[in-house]
Amino acid sequence: MELIKRLAASIREYKGATIATPILVLGEVLIEVLIPFSTAELIDVVSRGASVPEILQTGAVLLVMAVVSLAFGTAAGITCSKASAGFAKNLRKDMFYNIQTFSFEVIDKFSTSSLVTRMTTDVTNVQMAFMQIIRTAIRSPLMFIFSFIMSFYMAGDLGMVFAFVAPPLAVGLIVILKVVHPIFRRVFRKYDALNESIQENITGIRVVKSYVREDFEIAKFDAAASDVQKEFTKAERILALNNPIMNLCSYTVFVCVIYFAGQAIIRTQGAQVDIGQFSSLFTYGFQILMSLMMLSMVFAMITISAESADRIYEVLTAETTIKDPANPVTEVKDGSIDFDDVSFSYSKDEERMALSNVDLHIKSGEVIGIIGGTGSAKSTLVQLIPRLYDVTHGSVKVGGVDVRDYDVESLREAVSMVLQKNVLFSGTIADNLRWGDPDATDEEVRHAARLAQADEFVERLPEGYDTWIEQGGTNVSGGQKQRLCIARALLKKPKVLILDDSTSAVDTKTDALIQQGFKEFIPETTKIIIAQRTGSVKDADRIIVLDNGAISAIGTHDELLRTSEIYQEVFRSQNKSSHDERWEAQEQEAKEAVHA
Repeated sequence: MELIKRLAASIREYKGATIATPILVLGEVLIEVLIPFSTAELIDVVSRGASVPEILQTGAVLLVMAVVSLAFGTAAGITCSKASAGFAKNLRKDMFYNIQTFSFEVIDKFSTSSLVTRMTTDVTNVQMAFMQIIRTAIRSPLMFIFSFIMSFYMAGDLGMVFAFVAPPLAVGLIVILKVVHPIFRRVFRKYDALNESIQENITGIRVVKSYVREDFEIAKFDAAASDVQKEFTKAERILALNNPIMNLCSYTVFVCVIYFAGQAIIRTQGAQVDIGQFSSLFTYGFQILMSLMMLSMVFAMITISAESADRIYEVLTAETTIKDPANPVTEVKDGSIDFDDVSFSYSKDEERMALSNVDLHIKSGEVIGIIGGTGSAKSTLVQLIPRLYDVTHGSVKVGGVDVRDYDVESLREAVSMVLQKNVLFSGTIADNLRWGDPDATDEEVRHAARLAQADEFVERLPEGYDTWIEQGGTNVSGGQKQRLCIARALLKKPKVLILDDSTSAVDTKTDALIQQGFKEFIPETTKIIIAQRTGSVKDADRIIVLDNGAISAIGTHDELLRTSEIYQEVFRSQNKSSHDERWEAQEQEAKEAVHA
C-alpha cells in the first residue's frame, strides 16, 4: 500500500482524467450489457411476426445504444491515454528530481545504468500497467459482473453456471504470480548489467577500436543479452499458462451453457428459455469470456510491471546521505581549510579506510599542490571539501566552519571543482561556461576563458563562443576540454578552487600560464592543484605528498627534494632522463645541504 500511495502521488494534475476514465468505462459497459437484452427483444419481436415499423423501432434503439457505447469508449480511450502519459511524465520528473539530490554514495549504490533503466524501461512498464488498471482492469470485472447478472436475469439458474469459472481461474493466476515475480526480479537486475555493458562500450568506443576488441565486446554483449533472453523466456513461458487455464475454464462453462440451454429449449418448447433468451445468454457468455481474456492480459502486464514498480519506488524513496542541518550556515567567510584528524571510508567497513588520520591546515589564498601515486586518495581528499562525501571520523572545516554545518548549496557555490573526468554538455561554448554563472556577461565569460588559456583557441573557431559543443565535448580535444572546464569553474568566483589533475592534457607552457593567471587575478582564492607532474606544483606555497591515504610529507618543492623519498622518486622519473646533469647537480646540492 505504501508503494501504491507513493506512485499515485505522481498522478497530480491528471487526477481528473484518471477518475473520469473508470466512470466513462462504467457507462460503456452498462450500455454494452443492455444491447444483448434489446437484441433478445428484437428476436422475439421478429419470431412473433411483428411489422416492419416495430422491427425498425427496436433496431433504432439498438443503433442509438451502439453509438452511445462507442462515444463512451472513445472518451475513455482519450482520458486514459492522457492520464497514463501524464502519470509517466510526472513519474520520470519525480525520479529525476530526487536523483539530483543524491549524494555520490547513493548514486554509487544504484549505478548509472540502473538509474537509466529505471527511468526508461521501468517507467514504461508501469505506465502500461497504469493504463490497463484504470481502463481494462475496471472494464473486465464490471463486464463479468453485469453480464453474469443479466444472464441470471434472462435464464435463471442456468446463468449460475458462469460463476463456477472464477475460483479455479483465480487459484491458477495466483500460483503463476508467485512463481513468476522472483524471475522478473532477476531479469531486471540482468537488464541493468546489460545496459551497463552497453554504456561502458559506447563510452570507451575509441579504446575498443584502437585495440581492435570489437569481437570481444560483441561476444560479451551477446552473452549478457542471451542471459536476459533466457530469463525472460522462462518467465514468459510460465506467464503464458494463464491463457490456457482461462480458456479451459471459460470454454468448459461455455459448452455447458450451450448444452443445458439447448436441452431446456427443446424440453420446454421455449417456455423456460426461448430463442431470444438463448441468443442473449450466448452473447453474455461471449462477453464474460472476453472480459476474462482481457483480465488475463491485465494480470500479465501487472505481473511484469510489479518489479518495475518496486525499482521505481526505491529511487523515489531513497534519501541522500548529505543533508542540510536544522539551521545551516549560508555564507562561507573565506577559503581557509582545516582537516582535523580526518579518516574516511567509502564503505561501512572501517578496516578499509581510504584516508587515515589526516591533519592539514590551509590558509585562505594559499596555493597547495598534491602529489601521490595511483590509489593514494588524492581525489578522495579534495572531494570532502565541497562535501561530496562526509567524513567517517574527524571534521573538515571551510572558512572555520564544519562543512556539515553549511547549507550544501552555499558551500558548493563557494568551492569550484574541476574533476579528473571533465564533462561538457551539448550546447554552445558560452552556454557551457555559464554553468559557472548563468548571469555572466560576455566580457566575464571571455575573461575567465583568458585566465584558463582557452580564449586563444576559441577565438580561432569560426563561430567563436557560439560554437556548438557535442554531447560529452567530443568535438574538442582533451586539452581544450580541460581549459573550458577550468574557465567554467572560475566563473563561479569561488573562495576555493580545486583542480583535480585537470591540466594533464595541456602542455607545460600552457600549464604555467594558467597558474600565473591564477596568481595575478585570483590571489585571494585558495587553490588546490592535484597533479601527476611535479612541474605543475613546484611553485605552490606547499606541496602535500600522499601515500596510501595518509600524508607522507608536506613542504615546498625544494624542501621535499631534500626530505621526501616519494617526491624525489617522482621528480627523478619525470626529469632525469632528459636532464641528467641538472638532476645530479640538484641531488648533490640537496645532500650537501642535509650534511650541513
